[in-house]
Amino acid sequence: MNIDAYLDRIRYDGPLRRDAATLTALHRAHLLAIPYENLDVQFGRPLTTAIPAIFDKIVTRRRGGWCYEMNGLFGWALAELGFEVTRCAGAVLRESRGDESIGNHLVLKVRVDEGTFLADVGFGDGPIDPIAIVSGPFVSHGFEFALAQIEGDGWWRLRHHAFGGVSSFDFTLAPADETLLSERCALLQSSPQSPFVQNAVLQHHVGDGVWQMRGRVLRKTTPAGKTDRVVDSAAEYVDVLSDIFKLGLPEAADLWPKICARHEELLRERDGSPVAP
Repeated sequence: MNIDAYLDRIRYDGPLRRDAATLTALHRAHLLAIPYENLDVQFGRPLTTAIPAIFDKIVTRRRGGWCYEMNGLFGWALAELGFEVTRCAGAVLRESRGDESIGNHLVLKVRVDEGTFLADVGFGDGPIDPIAIVSGPFVSHGFEFALAQIEGDGWWRLRHHAFGGVSSFDFTLAPADETLLSERCALLQSSPQSPFVQNAVLQHHVGDGVWQMRGRVLRKTTPAGKTDRVVDSAAEYVDVLSDIFKLGLPEAADLWPKICARHEELLRERDGSPVAP
């Protein structure tokens, strides 16, 4: 594990001061270089929260990752560069699903002289910037978000922008229970009810917005709205992974029958027809 190799992976050659400006530049560089993706879950390849395995996957083999990998690697890199970093538990959709969602997301608390920041490169279509942990609305990459402390329980809630994939996630500023994170990581890649098991998902920040791929549907989201198109073949799917998400994965063609089956299932659910067992 080599910090210079990581900086090369994110194509960053700027200042390495331990300040908010450098944190922001690194955060943006990571998200512009590395896609969010859960394809190893679809392949049935075990994932871990261990940093050496994550470094090998994302830096050496030039893959993307999901939150435990993306924020795990970014937190390691920040610590190597001298930042004060705390791994914290997130809880996507805790406002509707309750505390059972705690640990289904990993976020980072980063302290610099200018204040305490939420750094999260693992939310896919979330803020491209680290966010000062103070209540109020904010804009990142042209998208409107809001951050608020939840009364009574010490948690914070990030309210997603209008075109976001989910409405919100909560996070605590206390150090995470690493055993819980490891257990959630294992559950989310093995349970039939897990959305990561059910769907192949990719997301990648670009200059004017975010590209997203869920199953066969390719979406471009900008602050002005979103546009969709349906991918028609395994060959086109592999091309999209390469051209848009910068992933050279010809073996992803093997996932195509599974992706198509899930697409048809969702269409039947949407149309109110019974879903075949």
